[in-house]
Amino acid sequence: MRVLAALSGGVDSAVAAARALDAGHDVVGVHMALSRNRDEFRSGSRGCCSIEDSNDARRAADKLGIPYYVWDLSDEFHDTVVKDFLDEYAAGRTPNPCVRCNEHIKFDTLLERAQALGFDAVCTGHYARIELRDDGVRELHRAADPDKDQSYVLAVMGPDKLARSMFPLGTAQSKSQVRAEAAARGLGVSTKPDSYDICFVADGDTKGFLQRSLGAQPGDIVDESGVTVGQHDGAYAYTVGQRRGLGIGRPAPDGAPRYVTEVDTTRNVVTVGPETLLSVTRLVGERAVWLAPDVPATEPVRCAAQVRAHGTPVDATVVRNGDTFEVVLDEPMRGVAAGQSLVVYSGTRVLGQATIAARRT
Repeated sequence: MRVLAALSGGVDSAVAAARALDAGHDVVGVHMALSRNRDEFRSGSRGCCSIEDSNDARRAADKLGIPYYVWDLSDEFHDTVVKDFLDEYAAGRTPNPCVRCNEHIKFDTLLERAQALGFDAVCTGHYARIELRDDGVRELHRAADPDKDQSYVLAVMGPDKLARSMFPLGTAQSKSQVRAEAAARGLGVSTKPDSYDICFVADGDTKGFLQRSLGAQPGDIVDESGVTVGQHDGAYAYTVGQRRGLGIGRPAPDGAPRYVTEVDTTRNVVTVGPETLLSVTRLVGERAVWLAPDVPATEPVRCAAQVRAHGTPVDATVVRNGDTFEVVLDEPMRGVAAGQSLVVYSGTRVLGQATIAARRT
């Protein structure tokens, strides 16, 4: 097959491309330039789209002996991922930009361009497994290494995109194994630190980024009875379940810690309360993506629900209705926010994904 390997400049994508070569595919490397400031260098190990990463990707492609190109997707990235991030926070929700990047950039724009150029598949360094059943159904599964598993952020891609994707690192037993393989292949990125946090927030200060982008919007912090207990500079900078950085001058009457229980950007009010108010047992997801065509769509299905990239799954029941589904949890979850990605599993298999629209006790 003709395979387009997305080279981020890190060790994972380089080894994934190497494994695709070993499998006998005709591989071409491409680096997606996502930053509008192409002269920017990374700070420590943050980020994944700087000029430094582009150079590292080029050196990896040269070592592998494959053609290499840089595609400027900075406008698409800003207009979809960054704009969605700001819009969601401005609406009082908590988005996951990695999910949106996979949806709009890596497995939408990139796949569309790859297909137009005659490639059969896109190869990335994500940690997840694709299993092909005898009946032709492709299943998305958790990676062999649970600590590196990225099936949560990939669940948004849908069956059509899954059919044109390759994840060669899904069977890797550990990141140390991947680094050792990179070193054995002579890839200079074998010891490169992992990128982390949000790639377009270079200094890791998400609150500062939001304030610079959305401006100061002073308002009240109130308790569960509506009494003002503090002030904030913008309700958008808070998320349900948050405890630190509230700046509340007075403690709760019983001395118990306070948590953010609601963010209302329409009224510009942040509500805080005791930990007991954070628990929910029902979640409603919108913009649902279902990756299991063999699983009944409208009948209750037993599953495990996960709301964070490395969160603990909770046993549950899901019922899907068109582009929405509702999940009833066997035990309460704490600190769930609207805007988070809700992924449901059957064992290691991803059944579907949706964006949380409502939480119910």
